[in-house]
Amino acid sequence: MYKNSEGYPDPTSGEALGNIARQERAEKRAAMKQEKKYLPKIYVCSPFAGDTQGNIEKARRYCAFAVSRGYIPYASHLFFPQFMFDDDPLQRELGLFMGMVYLDGCKECWVFGDTVTSGMAAEIERAKKRGIILRYFTEQCEEVSG
Repeated sequence: MYKNSEGYPDPTSGEALGNIARQERAEKRAAMKQEKKYLPKIYVCSPFAGDTQGNIEKARRYCAFAVSRGYIPYASHLFFPQFMFDDDPLQRELGLFMGMVYLDGCKECWVFGDTVTSGMAAEIERAKKRGIILRYFTEQCEEVSG
């Protein structure tokens, strides 16, 4: 029970302060819920081989584009080369397999650019088989029909 400054019970003030505290907690929960809105995962499908440094920069830009549109992007060709070697056939095959596993958990697959590599073709085929939405974009991140 709430007591006043003289130590006497003060139920009216106690109730009012309790209501204020409950309202503040409710507002805080609502704000946290708003911050934790759903963001769908998408798979970024773009070239890696060839001009690897240029393609890495493009993939970073594509991921930033996806984030700006309210998606969580995943680009296996940005992630796996951090600790695996694309020129090692066994590691490349494992990386492609692991990328496909991640693709299976994505809502959409976004294909960027007008060049489709063999790895990209496999990812696109997997997305089609799994019923994952395919969306196509130019290198400038403008959506085009597939």
